[in-house]
Amino acid sequence: MASTATGPTASARSAGRSASPALRYAAAFYALTIAFHTADHVRRGIDVVTPEVFWAGIASTIVAFVVIALIFSGNRLAPALAVAVGFLNALGVSAVHLWPRWSAFSDPFPGGNESGVSWAAVLLEIAAALALGVAGLFASRRD
Repeated sequence: MASTATGPTASARSAGRSASPALRYAAAFYALTIAFHTADHVRRGIDVVTPEVFWAGIASTIVAFVVIALIFSGNRLAPALAVAVGFLNALGVSAVHLWPRWSAFSDPFPGGNESGVSWAAVLLEIAAALALGVAGLFASRRD
């Protein structure tokens, strides 16, 4: 580790810094809700969604887990990525499941016969994505 007469340099300090506890908890909660939502899609049947919804979900899940890995590895970009991915995924899941049918990217729950489990999976994932975005904002301000 590089150091000066008064202690480690700024770059050495930031290289070993981990994400804030709030950001790590938000990332863990988000990971659990993504798994819950994915399991609910498997339970409902993959064929009940359009290919566009299926592949958008796959892509957003991959991106989310990359960001979660970056958070737990202490990457310096993790807070900013958490803001972007958290808020955008909350918007995306809302658009797919809560808005009335608007395109091939729709799997709307309102007016449908979705179970309480499906509603819980979607609403918890949206809440967790928002929490990730907020935690990312606070972690960014800390830096």
